[in-house]
Amino acid sequence: MERTPTVAIAGAGIGGLTAALLLARAGFHIDLFERHPALTEAGAGIQITPNAGRVLDGLGLDRAIAAKASAPRALLVRSGRSGRRIVTMPLGDTFERGFGFPYRTIHRADLQRVLAEAVAAEAGIDVHLGSAVAGFATHERGLTAIVESGGRDREIAPDALIGADGARSDLRGLVPGAAERRASGRTAWRALVPAAALPAGIPPDVVGLWLGSAGHLVHYTVQNGEALNVVVVVRDEALSGGSGGDVLWRRIGNWAKPVQALLGAAPAWQAWPISTVDPSGAWTEGRFALLGDAAHAMAPFVAQGGAMAIEDAAVLARHLGALRHDRAAALAAYAAERRPRVKRVWKTAESTADLYHMGLLTGAVRNAGMRFLGGRALLNRYGWIYRWSADR
Repeated sequence: MERTPTVAIAGAGIGGLTAALLLARAGFHIDLFERHPALTEAGAGIQITPNAGRVLDGLGLDRAIAAKASAPRALLVRSGRSGRRIVTMPLGDTFERGFGFPYRTIHRADLQRVLAEAVAAEAGIDVHLGSAVAGFATHERGLTAIVESGGRDREIAPDALIGADGARSDLRGLVPGAAERRASGRTAWRALVPAAALPAGIPPDVVGLWLGSAGHLVHYTVQNGEALNVVVVVRDEALSGGSGGDVLWRRIGNWAKPVQALLGAAPAWQAWPISTVDPSGAWTEGRFALLGDAAHAMAPFVAQGGAMAIEDAAVLARHLGALRHDRAAALAAYAAERRPRVKRVWKTAESTADLYHMGLLTGAVRNAGMRFLGGRALLNRYGWIYRWSADR
């Protein structure tokens, strides 16, 4: 009887959990290693666009996700200073008809919980908490990795190893030619505002996007509508001392009254310096491959960081399933297929940052252009992202 091949995955975030499920269902045994003693997802909200939603639906998770997510009816873009509406992009039923799948917002911890429960119920996946893959070496027999757990090291020899350990990946540096993580010069300040504390002018059923030269603000509901996820992105020179609230009041405290009220309603702010990893670097070394942020961490301006990790997992599982006995070739094929698309999304996110943070005069031209095009046309510019399917 043929031995079931084993794939080890470093990191039990959204990308690692998705990869574990897909690979287990492709006939692999999975050892999933997570350095933390419990599964805790950093950050707050995440937007699930159709390209990611289709993969999760294929795993049978759509109903569980829908039960915890919100489905906003529109994306409302406004001027930060004046509060004037620039354009409204239709979501809801209109979006679903156009792109074949809903647009949802969810708390990251809720999405991770859905994935973790599916992993726990899946035969063939062993989860090792409090265990970190500290390094690996490739050789003529395949691959050997070192796992640290409880102050001790042990060797493992999986048939393939996947590094899904985030933008600060410990394993990426072992891949010759891999890109380095770089600071973007911007920080995302995040807060959760209870729904009961929402100020006037902040509708709970839309994704709100406020633009200004000092930064931009995004908000949308999570936790079954019980909270509003708020993210303010500003340049790092704003970090000149004081709490998150102090920093944001200095930067955008002169924006429209609904924004001021939202800043006042936030109970606490957490700072997340935004770093990126250029996807042009190497992703693989023999039977090892990077996945998600470890391979291509991107700016959050098109809300595709998590979606790209989910897409990666689907393509990785397809290639490993097709080339079961040549794992190095399968991983090389995965990277070759994914890199062009990820580079395009990554560059789109970079250019969108400049678009969001234009000055007074250039911002006025931008706003006029957005109004001229209209919400549907602007949304269709991202159709190439949203219509992606792992089968195509």
